[in-house]
Amino acid sequence: MSVRIGPDGVARCAWVGDDDEYRRYHDEEWGMPLHGDRALFEKLSLEGFQAGLSWITILRKRPRFREVFAGFEPEAVAAFEAPDIERLMGDAGIIRNRAKIEATISNARLVMGLDEGELDALLWSFAPTEPRERPQGFGDIPATTPESVAASKALRKRGFRFVGPTTMYALMQSAGMVDDHVVGCHRATD
Repeated sequence: MSVRIGPDGVARCAWVGDDDEYRRYHDEEWGMPLHGDRALFEKLSLEGFQAGLSWITILRKRPRFREVFAGFEPEAVAAFEAPDIERLMGDAGIIRNRAKIEATISNARLVMGLDEGELDALLWSFAPTEPRERPQGFGDIPATTPESVAASKALRKRGFRFVGPTTMYALMQSAGMVDDHVVGCHRATD
């Protein structure tokens, strides 16, 4: 089943299930065009932390992530040093993965080396230009696309970490670069 009717009588992509936070995220964020270097840096960071985990885990921990990563302000995160890494490693409110923490700090430093708006322009340059057919079901939604592979390569070439093709496609979905709401979902726009 690709669509599920929620307790409020609204048809949504079935992955939402019965979780209130997932419903809110699906209805208000997922697939909505997101712009701005800070907002996209946050999304990039959280998608990196999500690698190997479920998104609901990240979503539930997002408020704490925002707290301990200075609102994902790239300038503030870029200034983190060894004591900050240890502080983060000791915080049970986030995903305590040293490689992902270090990558987030390193990625923030790379963002600081870009002109304002350049991260936004770079990421959105990989948004597909041709409309795709609305997915009928989850089997129609790819894990990667040529665009997500290209985005991954471009970011890796610049030194970004935890930006594999699957992570980049998840970012493209969540940031509204692609619209993977399935047929029958109330958010499906065509």
